[in-house]
Amino acid sequence: MGAISENLKIVRQKIEAAAKGCGRDPSSIKLVAVSKTKTAEEIAGAVEAGQLCFGENYAQELKDKYEKFSTIHDSRFTNHEIEWHFIGNLQKNKAKIVAPIVSWVETIDSPELALAIDNRAANPINCLIEVNIGSEETKSGAAVSEVPNIARGFGSYKKLKLKGLMIIPPYSADPEFGRPYFRQLKALLAELNSLKMTPEPLAELSMGMSHDFEVAIEEGATIIRVGTAIFGERS
Repeated sequence: MGAISENLKIVRQKIEAAAKGCGRDPSSIKLVAVSKTKTAEEIAGAVEAGQLCFGENYAQELKDKYEKFSTIHDSRFTNHEIEWHFIGNLQKNKAKIVAPIVSWVETIDSPELALAIDNRAANPINCLIEVNIGSEETKSGAAVSEVPNIARGFGSYKKLKLKGLMIIPPYSADPEFGRPYFRQLKALLAELNSLKMTPEPLAELSMGMSHDFEVAIEEGATIIRVGTAIFGERS
């Protein structure tokens, strides 16, 4: 588990440097450790290193880890409360699995999905609308033109609170490749706020992963999703 602790230290140093480099407060950036395919023990190792926010892509895997982690009795983890983010494509029929567990769903892409989660939620859930800003046929996410309509729906949900937007841009090994997409998402957030459809301005931008989170921070990311740089390559 020492490697996970050291990797987290390096990632946090990079977050701090990127934030300070563009005049931002590093504490304004939430690090989501992407733990898909990783074991409960690996997650526990990250918790021991002070990481309390984790992102999962698959409903059943999330449930299995949540239940297994809940049974780990270790004095090192006393009083730690894990904040679970769902960051994968979610089918409406899996909302019943995810809604009782998560604090955040970052991948709302339709009013129907939002309603299914709201109907199953026991506690308030923060939500982001996932935007398919690259218009990729192989990726989930709402088209840019659909985002205002999805956002309006949040006025009628009992448990869901819209916080902002999320993207997974087209992949390139070059971190700079994502910059235009990050800028587009930030502009879209400003456009939504100008319509004043939510009680409070939307402030969250979930963008940037292991290879490009520093660029995303420069462009306004408030949430970054980092897996490989923390846990190593996926199993």
